[in-house]
Amino acid sequence: MAEIKTATAMTRNARISPYKLRQVLELIRGKSAAKAVVILKFSDKRAAGIILKVLNSAMANAEHNYGMDLDKLYVHEAFANQGPMMKRFRPVSMGRAHPYVHKLSHVTITLGERQ
Repeated sequence: MAEIKTATAMTRNARISPYKLRQVLELIRGKSAAKAVVILKFSDKRAAGIILKVLNSAMANAEHNYGMDLDKLYVHEAFANQGPMMKRFRPVSMGRAHPYVHKLSHVTITLGERQ
């Protein structure tokens, strides 16, 4: 079996929860890179903008670093992992404080070249 040529890009500590990112990543996984860009541009989710930047970076890496053909690229792998959590406190009644967390994510997109 021939080995798949891949190019990867990632962003770390994106200030959005991985659950919200995974909803959008499901839309582009396995699609061609050009089709994925169109899907992300017309998506109304906030996560789409973050993912679009990573996808564009992966396409640039594929073209400039590995000499891959942009027309043959497809989304080979796309996932979002949990990053660190920023723990904060919010004041509530009777002088108390309630904790809450801001979740951060790591997004990775790997593009492959179709034969």
